[in-house]
Amino acid sequence: LICITDSNKIIFLFAGYLEQGLLVTDPQKLRAHYLQSKSWRTDILCVLPTDLAYIWWPPFECDLTVPCPVIVRLNRLFKLPRLWEWFERTETDTNYPNVFRICKVVLAILVLIHWNACLYFAISYFIGFGSDNWVYNLNGTQNASLTRQYIYSFYWSTLTLTTIGETPVPENDAEYLFVVADFLAGVLIFATIVGNIGSMISNMNVARVDFQNRMDGVKQYMAFRKVGRELEARVIRWFAYTWAESGALDEERVLSALPDKLKAEIAIRVHLDTLRKVRIFQDCEPGLLEALVLKLRLQVFSPGDYICRKGDVGKEMYIVKRGRLQVVADDGYTVLATLGAGSVFGEVSVLDIVGNRTGNRRTANVRSLGYSDLFCLAKDDLLVALADYPEARATLTERGCQLLRKDGLLDEDQFRNAKDTQESMSDSIKKLESTVETLQIRLARLLAEFTASQAKIKQRLTKVETKSEKEKETAASEPPSSEALPVPQGRKRLRSFEVRREPTALSSRHKTM
Repeated sequence: LICITDSNKIIFLFAGYLEQGLLVTDPQKLRAHYLQSKSWRTDILCVLPTDLAYIWWPPFECDLTVPCPVIVRLNRLFKLPRLWEWFERTETDTNYPNVFRICKVVLAILVLIHWNACLYFAISYFIGFGSDNWVYNLNGTQNASLTRQYIYSFYWSTLTLTTIGETPVPENDAEYLFVVADFLAGVLIFATIVGNIGSMISNMNVARVDFQNRMDGVKQYMAFRKVGRELEARVIRWFAYTWAESGALDEERVLSALPDKLKAEIAIRVHLDTLRKVRIFQDCEPGLLEALVLKLRLQVFSPGDYICRKGDVGKEMYIVKRGRLQVVADDGYTVLATLGAGSVFGEVSVLDIVGNRTGNRRTANVRSLGYSDLFCLAKDDLLVALADYPEARATLTERGCQLLRKDGLLDEDQFRNAKDTQESMSDSIKKLESTVETLQIRLARLLAEFTASQAKIKQRLTKVETKSEKEKETAASEPPSSEALPVPQGRKRLRSFEVRREPTALSSRHKTM
């Protein structure tokens, strides 16, 4: 029975764990990982069959003897680390973490009171039941029952640890010391517990408090600027609607802690079905839809607000998420159509199609009947996303042209000319790209040839320098000789001049004589 009761410890041998984000299920690795941890020692200690001591120490006289034989099961306290681990996992997984934390704190309070009650009963036993007014009194049939003993001890422990008092006055030194220690422990423990509970309760209402502070700030601003009671009432109703529908949840701030990949997956799960309802986006590439989903922005309109007016330049398209819209005439009273959840308008204006007779301007007035939640997709965001998907852009343009043709708002000649011009420009760009590519290839060849010729020249210069150095070394190693020494040309000329000059000098002497 003991093994069956504590079989969960054996299960930990096969408990999976994450390695680099992947769940490990290999039994051999699971056992090695478990034995390398520190928890296996406490797990073994808590499953030791200490209950076998009841064979020699029967637990049938717990109401008469202290300590009771049940103390042999103290090794079960080694389960506490597993209990805290369960608390942490449950707190992480639950959708109501604050409620769970409060329940955990209450459980801790009950456990502390229980342990203190057991300690009080044990001290009463050592001092002697009924020896004075402070210890527990066993006299009487009712006081001798185990139920009454536990309830009274628990009651005494509660009054002491909560510092309420109204307990019997101690009568000896040991009792005084125990009560003083209890009071000090109660002050410290319950001050900490009350502080934690207070912070938990305040955290439960932190969103509401933040929302209320923002609304109070707007109220003070409107009162200071004297905007009028009607507009002030509309602003307050907008705040009330925002809180009722979404709890004033700031999605961007909440999801800012997540990586871009997870934010994209959440946005796809939430908004992808809404984006598929748009006719021009049906059957588009999944990559384009994922890029557009991240660009959607939620906007809330109050009753009577105009989403767009006739003649306005269309810079965004809208998808109705919740609420109802009215398409009204210029007089503001005649209702031409009513749009509900899933309706789309303004999708053609964001494509910037050449030949649109409206010039990308709104063709109708759209007004919110009540509070309406709309997804907005800006033209710039759409064009940036389509820059990476040229085929999808062509498909969307064709679908937009079909919608314009259906309403007779497309100038075919202008669209055709623009298309031809774009095609000619595309051809010119392609030719220019091919020319540039050819020039790059030629330039690369010239650079390669220049590098090869430069390397050859360096080799030749190196050989010439090496040869000249060898000749100098050879000349320096040979001994000098008179025969071998060459006569400089300057000296030869000087000697010949002197030889020619001597006869001339002799002839001049004879004449003078």
